[in-house]
Amino acid sequence: MASRKQSPLPATGTLAPGFRLAALDGGEFTLSELMARGPVLLAFFKISCPVCQLTMPYLERLHQQGGLRIYGISQNDAEDTREFNRHFGVTFPTLLDSEDAGFPASNAYSISSVPTMFLVSPDGTLERVIEGWNRIDMAALGDRAGMILFHAQDNVPAWKAG
Repeated sequence: MASRKQSPLPATGTLAPGFRLAALDGGEFTLSELMARGPVLLAFFKISCPVCQLTMPYLERLHQQGGLRIYGISQNDAEDTREFNRHFGVTFPTLLDSEDAGFPASNAYSISSVPTMFLVSPDGTLERVIEGWNRIDMAALGDRAGMILFHAQDNVPAWKAG
């Protein structure tokens, strides 16, 4: 079997690839519509991913603080994604990047592992790219949102591959 070379993730400072995805709660959104009110964090995930399961509660903390708009981008179907969101307490908006549609957003962003997150500026450039779990990068997102993300009792690793 021949292997296919994976394209690198889009780099910080480059334009974020556009997309149109269905929302879990109905309707569709484009990246430009999401950016219209300021920066957004796009968080690509898969429900079976243990590192995604670690990451989601911290993204929910960011969302609850309100200083940063977050959009989850699920690589699973609507039913499984709803159950995942219920189980992990995810209330931020979630978009569906379905296998049936060929994972258009994941492919546009060259996603090879999850979680992978992109902080997109209102002008469409990538401010930050985070692949896997990185405590320093997550804390920086908290700083960007005007909050301290981690509490003293949080026992989380410094890094975990996605």
